[in-house]
Amino acid sequence: MASAQELVQSCSNVFTLPEIYYRVRDVVDNPDSTMDDLAKVLKMDPAISARVLKIVNSPLYGVPKQVDTVTRAVNLLGMQAIRDLVTATTIGRSFSGMTVQIMDLSAYWRKSVLCALMAGKIAKVCGIDDSERFFIEGLLRDIGHLVLYQTIPERAQSALIEAGNLGSPLAEVEQSNFGCDFTEVGAELIHSWGMPLQIEQAIRHQLCPDEAGEYALHPSIVHLAGVVADHNELHPSVAPKELSFHAAALQSTRFDVSEWPALLNEAQEQLQETVKLFSPVALAA
Repeated sequence: MASAQELVQSCSNVFTLPEIYYRVRDVVDNPDSTMDDLAKVLKMDPAISARVLKIVNSPLYGVPKQVDTVTRAVNLLGMQAIRDLVTATTIGRSFSGMTVQIMDLSAYWRKSVLCALMAGKIAKVCGIDDSERFFIEGLLRDIGHLVLYQTIPERAQSALIEAGNLGSPLAEVEQSNFGCDFTEVGAELIHSWGMPLQIEQAIRHQLCPDEAGEYALHPSIVHLAGVVADHNELHPSVAPKELSFHAAALQSTRFDVSEWPALLNEAQEQLQETVKLFSPVALAA
């Protein structure tokens, strides 16, 4: 059986982020960098600059006045928020040429964006500062499956079918069948990209937030958003009325579970336009 790290390494040529991501990351991570430094780096990639401006001016951010320059966008949102936007757009753009015969990539990204919207909304109603930063963690929640379907597609699909037939958690079936699950693989991919540790921890411990130590809030939010996104895919005839949220996630966030239906409705209203901003199909255009 291959480890999660080995699976990621075996397809590292497929899952490679563009140079602009690393340039932005280096600027943001440098304590001596200024807003102007970040704006200059963004301007080196006109496509990313245009995409960032389009997102900033979308209902996702709801800024009261049109933002027409990269410099203004950086000053308005801050360096960390711009970094998150660049991360989201470059990830989508990186996978625009990916072809997986037995995986519906359109459905995958639609669900990922729904999870991202839910993560941001849950964090906001829980009174968490910089709640929009959880959007990127929700977006990456299931990214390990892209690796699994690229490296061991038949086995990954078999695990999905088996989990459905047995009514067992998919991660448990994946662990049993090939020794790792989508959360481990996703975390290893994020680690290989040099992303912030809280994002890696959010993906790695989304099924067991209580194991994330000081980072528990991040996987807790991703867990809550993921449970809602998974439930949303079920046919009403088989969907349980009560969602099964991890107790540690509820304790960490103090989320009022009665709020999820209203938040889901809000997310669904924004879904179509937001998918256009982040999906590989849109970013390839």
